[in-house]
Amino acid sequence: MKLFLNEGGEKMNQKAEVFPRILAFMIDSLIAWVPVFIPFLGAIFGSLYLLFKDGLMYQITKKDEWKNKSIGKKLMNIEIISLDEQVIDLSISAKRNLPLTIGNFIAIIPVIGWVIGPILALVLALVELIIFLTDEDGRRLGDKWANTKVIKLKSTDLEKK
Repeated sequence: MKLFLNEGGEKMNQKAEVFPRILAFMIDSLIAWVPVFIPFLGAIFGSLYLLFKDGLMYQITKKDEWKNKSIGKKLMNIEIISLDEQVIDLSISAKRNLPLTIGNFIAIIPVIGWVIGPILALVLALVELIIFLTDEDGRRLGDKWANTKVIKLKSTDLEKK
C-alpha cells in the first residue's frame, strides 16, 4: 500500500474509525432521502446522490475542501484516498458505491423492484458491513473494487482544507 503524506510530510493514511464512517453514511443517506418524496424522480435523484456522493461536491464546487469526500464524510472529518493516487471523481465514486446503491435502483422498478430492491439492498449492506468490520484496513467491497480507502483527517489537515 502506498503511503500518503500531508503537506507537512506527515503520514495521513490512518484508517477511519467505525463510528465516524457509519455516521457519515447515515448523514449521506438522510440527504438522499430528501428528494424521495417527489414521485418517481425523487428516488432516482436520491439513488444517484448515493452513487456519486464521494466526488459530487468537488465536481460542483471545484474547491479542495470537498476533494475526495461526501457531505457526510466532510462533517465527520474523514475522506477517501485512491490507492492509485487519483482524485475521487464521479466514476471512482460510482464504482465504490455501487454495492450500496444497486438495491435502490432496482427498487425504482414498480412492483417486483419494490420487493427485490430492498431485500438486495439489505443483503449487500450486510455483506459490506461484515467485510468492512473484518478487513484490516477497514476496506469494504466497494473500496476494493475502486482501489480506495477511507482515512481520518488530522486537525492540521482540516485547517489546511
